[in-house]
Amino acid sequence: MSSANVVLTNEKTPNADASYLLVALKKMMEIRLVEQYTLDFSLSSPPKVMGSAHLCAGQEGVPVAACAALGKDDQVVATYRGHGWAIASGLPLEQVFGEICQKKIGVNGGRGGSAYMMAPWSRFIGENSIVGAGLPIACGVAQGNLYEKNGRVVVVSLGDGAFNQGATHEGLSYASVRNLPVIVICENNGWAEMTPTSEIYKVNRIAQRASGYGIPGLTVDGTDPLALRETVRQAAERARAGEGPALIECRVPRLWGHYNRDIEHYRPKDDRQAAGQRDPIELTIDRLVVSGVIERDGVDAIWAEVKERVDQVARAVAESPDPDPASAHEHVWVPPSEKLAKYAEPKGGETKTLSYIQAVNEALMRELQSRPEVLVYGEDVGFAGGIFGASRNCQKQFGRDRVFDTPISESAILGSAIGAALTGMRPIVEIMWADFLLVALDQLINQAANIRYVTGGRSWVSMVVRTQQGATPGSCAQHSQSLEALLAHIPGLRVGLPGTPQDAYDMLRSAVAHPDPCILFESRSLYQMSGPVVLSDKVQPVGQAHLRVSGKDAVIVTWGTMVRAALEAAEALKAEGVQAGVLDLRWLSPLDETTLRIAVRQAGGRAVIAHEANLTGGFGAEIVARLHEGLNDLNLKVRRVGAPDVRMPASTVLSAQLLPTAQTIAAAVKSVL
Repeated sequence: MSSANVVLTNEKTPNADASYLLVALKKMMEIRLVEQYTLDFSLSSPPKVMGSAHLCAGQEGVPVAACAALGKDDQVVATYRGHGWAIASGLPLEQVFGEICQKKIGVNGGRGGSAYMMAPWSRFIGENSIVGAGLPIACGVAQGNLYEKNGRVVVVSLGDGAFNQGATHEGLSYASVRNLPVIVICENNGWAEMTPTSEIYKVNRIAQRASGYGIPGLTVDGTDPLALRETVRQAAERARAGEGPALIECRVPRLWGHYNRDIEHYRPKDDRQAAGQRDPIELTIDRLVVSGVIERDGVDAIWAEVKERVDQVARAVAESPDPDPASAHEHVWVPPSEKLAKYAEPKGGETKTLSYIQAVNEALMRELQSRPEVLVYGEDVGFAGGIFGASRNCQKQFGRDRVFDTPISESAILGSAIGAALTGMRPIVEIMWADFLLVALDQLINQAANIRYVTGGRSWVSMVVRTQQGATPGSCAQHSQSLEALLAHIPGLRVGLPGTPQDAYDMLRSAVAHPDPCILFESRSLYQMSGPVVLSDKVQPVGQAHLRVSGKDAVIVTWGTMVRAALEAAEALKAEGVQAGVLDLRWLSPLDETTLRIAVRQAGGRAVIAHEANLTGGFGAEIVARLHEGLNDLNLKVRRVGAPDVRMPASTVLSAQLLPTAQTIAAAVKSVL
């Protein structure tokens, strides 16, 4: 496979390939007819397909040929223009068209729709309606395949416009450096949505970019099922042999618009006419006629045969029921197995005095030891053991296959964790600073948080993201933010903030055991704080709050960094005769509202919510709202303590004026008495 190769269509077909071409023709026709029905249904009055649909007319040969070249267990991650990929991958036609029409019969029961149907339990991992986002996930699926040594290859399709996306760059870099069995297929139809591809690239062929990643890249005629099948077959053999990824650029025509209601006012007429002359179905028909495989008069009969089947599917889907409205709230998170018990101090294990970061290390070691499916990775996590030492000696003890370093590519780190989790792995990934999550939030919010819901609970993402946050001396405004409220807002994610060495150990183990994606915000300012840690193997449920101190006069509600300051405030108030309780929420999602309400009720409705994050939009406001909604029989007196709405300066002289302290918390308690 050379980056200089351009494979073009041959006019005549050897007899050995004739039967395949005929099968491919019928499958392309089937896809074209499904797309025609999708267009017609979306434009009907009233529309039977709601919203946008991105149709693949002109590109049908790519998924058909690619899937023909792959093994039956090889997996597919598709772009949002993925109906053809879903069909070629073998999903039942009724389920594909049913999902396009957002019907109960659909593969996702109408939760995914045209651009986001998923079936990770099959070879079709799914579409992705975020441009470029599927490649990091495909890397994770391939990563899981390597660990399982199952010999599978993952194909990921992307449009030409996706090759200017950061996630695509990160995915290519990650796949290359990890030598993953991934085949990246660029379906280049000459248009990045409504902008000509020629106006956004300085290279003649997108495949030329492959050389920058040290992988082979070539361009093939995407209307030629034979050339494409052979190209993908060679790439798959190469990947299976351990030689890593490849990039295949398929030149295809765009016969219809970018989406179902695109009138293409921007498109020159000659461009549309030129595309029509490269219709892969017509070219394949011509090839079969020239080769004597079919007669020109028999083409209509082939169309009629395929159309009869698609017509039946369309009628069945149109007459099938809509989803049950009562199910709309289901499958956001794993259902709780039992009512959350009151927090109990850990027992039944050896007790050691450990620093917060040593407790994290101990938890990582024990998870790696007890769960062969656990992977630990991130920037500098492997050989160096992490910038803060959290994973020190993990690679030495468990090897480079399970504990490893990655490129500085947060999107690839998080996306690959999603893909690996879909294969049954339990990745624990580190994002060095919480501020760095912001360059890759798509993978958490648009990807990980959605999968259980979209698949109706059939698939989920058991992954843990470790990061640290908060202000420390000398840290700048790009390394000091407290972002817990941002992710606690997202349905589908679990968010925890350990405030002690014991919780650093316990909550990490709880997160690994939990089926939903969990984000743990550790506290850098607490990393060297030491205390007794019971190294119990009994895993606590996610979502338990801990009432650290009881108080009848008021209660301080807090988490993470502020736990220590709240305890100091309570001790100082005790000396003044004020009994102030301290409730450590520990988890913001799920929020232990039962313990919260009990603690506030016992304190006579007087509460102070303290967090390091700035006040506006902080999670403290959510707690105040829930208290007013859930305890409206009390005369509530509630105050919030947090940083003011400013950026965090590097100077400790300045930051000391902004951060909450034990003194400011104690003053707030006095104000509610």
